Amino acid sequence: MVVIHAVLFLVAWFLSFCTRWDFLPDARMMGMFRGTVVWVVVVKTIVFLLHDQFRWLFGRLSFADLGRLAFTTTLATLALVAIDVFREGVGDLPGLRQRLPRSVLVIDWAATMLLTGGLRALPRTIREVFRPWVTTGDVRSALIVGATETGELLARNLVANLSPSYIVVGFLDDNALLRGSRIAGIRVLGGVGDALAVLRQRPVDEILVTAGEISRPVFRRLLSDAAEFGASVKVIPSMGELLASGGAVASPSLLRPVEIRDLLRREPVVLDDSAIEGMVRDRVVLVTGGGGSIGSEICRQILRFSPRRLVVVERAENALFDVANDLQSRRTGVPMEFVLADILDESRMRSVLETHRPELVFHAAAHKHVTMLEHNPGEAITNNCFGTRLLVRLAEEYAVGRFVAISTDKAVNPSSVMGCSKLIAERYVQAFAATARTKFVVVRFGNVLGSNGSVVPKFREQILRGGPVTVTHPNVERFFMTIPEASQLVIQAAAAAKGREIFLLDMGPAVKIVDLARDMISLSGFDEEEIGIEFTGLQPGEKLAEELFSAEEARVQTSHPKVCCVVGRTAVLEDVERLFEQLHTLPGGSPEAIREGLRRIVPEYRSASLSGPEGPASGGRGGGPPGAITERSARGG
Repeated sequence: MVVIHAVLFLVAWFLSFCTRWDFLPDARMMGMFRGTVVWVVVVKTIVFLLHDQFRWLFGRLSFADLGRLAFTTTLATLALVAIDVFREGVGDLPGLRQRLPRSVLVIDWAATMLLTGGLRALPRTIREVFRPWVTTGDVRSALIVGATETGELLARNLVANLSPSYIVVGFLDDNALLRGSRIAGIRVLGGVGDALAVLRQRPVDEILVTAGEISRPVFRRLLSDAAEFGASVKVIPSMGELLASGGAVASPSLLRPVEIRDLLRREPVVLDDSAIEGMVRDRVVLVTGGGGSIGSEICRQILRFSPRRLVVVERAENALFDVANDLQSRRTGVPMEFVLADILDESRMRSVLETHRPELVFHAAAHKHVTMLEHNPGEAITNNCFGTRLLVRLAEEYAVGRFVAISTDKAVNPSSVMGCSKLIAERYVQAFAATARTKFVVVRFGNVLGSNGSVVPKFREQILRGGPVTVTHPNVERFFMTIPEASQLVIQAAAAAKGREIFLLDMGPAVKIVDLARDMISLSGFDEEEIGIEFTGLQPGEKLAEELFSAEEARVQTSHPKVCCVVGRTAVLEDVERLFEQLHTLPGGSPEAIREGLRRIVPEYRSASLSGPEGPASGGRGGGPPGAITERSARGG
């Protein structure tokens, strides 16, 4: 490398003289060149050696490398100027009796940059500009949707890949300012709506879309256009997903097929990491229901912020075993305890809190399946209501700093036993928080996409069996969140908690379940005629549409754009305790007797037998009979 650079320095010095004398050398020029070339090459070699300019890798040139090269070349030129200025102190050496023309030094700087920079850039130029067009084998043409930072990173990595598998034919981006420009040497061919025209003009094997870059309707149209021309669609993880996965380089290995969550238009969740880290770092965190979909994801997110210890409580042995294997395989260095326990076992839970003294508790343990709990309403009351009450009391007794109870939109004007049990749990947490030292808060959100027992795994299984996909009603719709989104925002709400709030998470627009079914059929490579969709009728306890807050509640925006606070009427603890005394008599009765008891003591609960002609879909409110829980006006947060 030193020899190669020495030759380049000699060539640069000769070119500078030739340029200065218009390539018409005379005796004076040649004498000056011969008298200076040796010490010029030596000085430049020494300067380059001192600045590690001989230690670089072929094909890895960056702007930072060029900047360091320019800095080193400038230092070398300044060293030559200094020697030339003070040549009298050197003696009567040949070539130093006459000062060098300044233009020669300037031209030499440019020639050195051109030759040494060109040497560094040559391998990358060959690989990125020429090789993709002459490479044989399985090379696919790709169109990238979204000329964003992530899209640019992917384009550069696809082009720079040592084993090229893609040729990028262009970008599509709706930013009008980018039309016709080049990013990473690749032209922006138009907006996303121009995909069909681009596909007609040039062959494209794959369309690569940055996650969250385009809306759900546009994504569906893009899938249809791609299918018409035989192109497949793959998703590039967003920058937030890349960072969360421990890397920030979009590479071909990270491309994934389109999933149903991509069609739900979820803006990337941007957490206030400083607030969360201040809440979690060096503290003991306990998560109940840690083996479930939400509980386990909360554990994964918590580990990012270095708690002193993570305590995972789960009563299902297999679920606890699975989450323990997953969390321990991440090798975060955070001490973890995995506790097999039931939240209804008071002595066991006392022992857990006494041993670990958690400062932050996320209560995710609950029975959640609406239809199952309609047939087993006593279990819903026992687990969701009495389990929450026990944990709330113990949290106050053992001086827990913050307690976050996870609720559901089904608790608003409930038509199901599950929703009613969650409403009762919400009220107990809020009422108890009024005089507690612990900061108790509730977080309310809708269906979690892909969670255990949710509609997506069910649809996937039905499609694999060849159909039909069963939907309860053509007009039924739900609010959806992804598991990571829900878990991250639960933690964000905890960081914003002051006590007594009900936080509501922004889930975007409601989605029709039949549209979800059609999307899943399409993404599985089938059409609706092949698989079929069958409507089975609303199940007991189901509504056509869920509600996020009741008529007595109002939303107040918090500092986080995806978290708002529900302000409304808050129950008084004495009233809720009287409600629990009446609940004690219910679990041993028949399902109908339990539902009748709930209708009697919880006025908002409207089960199927008392609903209007549409059954539970009406979601109406009713007046409370004597003995029902009473409420007093108070600000919740």
